[in-house]
Amino acid sequence: MKVTKVKSSAKTYGVYIGEGLRTKIKEFFPTTYSSILIITDDLVAGHYLEDVQRNFDNEHVYTAIIENGEGSKSIEMFHQLHTKAIDCGLDRKSLIIALGGGVVGDLAGFVAATYMRGIDFIQMPTTILAHDSSVGGKVAINHAQGKNLIGNFYPPAAVIYDVNTLQTINQQEFRSGYAELVKEALIADEPFFDSLMSVHLSDLTSKTIADHINRGIAIKADVVEADETEAGIRKYLNLGHTFGHALEAIQDYHGFSHGEAVAIGMLFAFQVSEQTFPVSLPFNQLYSWLKSNGYPLQLPKLDSMHIINKMKLDKKTEGKKVQMVLLRSVAQPVTAEISDDDLLNYIDLFMETLSGRS
Repeated sequence: MKVTKVKSSAKTYGVYIGEGLRTKIKEFFPTTYSSILIITDDLVAGHYLEDVQRNFDNEHVYTAIIENGEGSKSIEMFHQLHTKAIDCGLDRKSLIIALGGGVVGDLAGFVAATYMRGIDFIQMPTTILAHDSSVGGKVAINHAQGKNLIGNFYPPAAVIYDVNTLQTINQQEFRSGYAELVKEALIADEPFFDSLMSVHLSDLTSKTIADHINRGIAIKADVVEADETEAGIRKYLNLGHTFGHALEAIQDYHGFSHGEAVAIGMLFAFQVSEQTFPVSLPFNQLYSWLKSNGYPLQLPKLDSMHIINKMKLDKKTEGKKVQMVLLRSVAQPVTAEISDDDLLNYIDLFMETLSGRS
């Protein structure tokens, strides 16, 4: 088992990564709790909910099962889960367990952050993608106009990552998670990026996947410890996300998965970087790797100004000016303000580039 400690202003919490951890989660609890609410989704529940419930004998344990998918990160579901917590009698010494992927973690964490002004929660990721979202204390729900616009910084009491749960994720979720690992490598670790570009996702062993996740979490932990509330370098973790989130919002979160949208967003960031700085980035290498691993790389017909308007809802936007994370080279990220006129040109050029490679 690998243990990483993450320091936040409120607490230091452990990230525990290993096999079979879901059967012994009480070993990683920082304290005892009066009651527990397990929040999961309808896909994960069928695989792992009973395993987690078996950890508890005499505790007051309750469950809430939400619908799988980004649509559950809504104000309506947020309210329903608060009602569930109240009905179950949760108090300020209770615990919420987020069992699932990034949607469950973001939603359950925001419920925990706001219930009775904040109770403990534990992240139990079941996807590769959630290695990123479960560490760092960002919790949120979506607004109809944009992703994660309603949220908080609220660190978990622990992250318990049983890598055996990755055996049941589908290929789209697998691709989605690896896009975030590529992002982490691009902002901080060129050798890690090179190693990822040398493998095919279908050939990975469980040990290699665990090694990659551990490296990704180590990068994330270093960044969030240095900048917990995204005042500076933590923004770099949004490489590919300004364009990617816009794609997700335009398609009402029913098109590309989050990681697939971020993958396209990273290609866009590469192209904008090359137009902004005197730099040559491995665009062709990343594009070829994404294509060989089945990532969707063709965009539907989109209005460029519509994309820009969605990009302006990104949390990095200042004074209605889009701020993008760009690269001066691999592992040298920067933020830059991009004008609307330049964005229009960049988006049109990018769509031509992708169309020409179809």
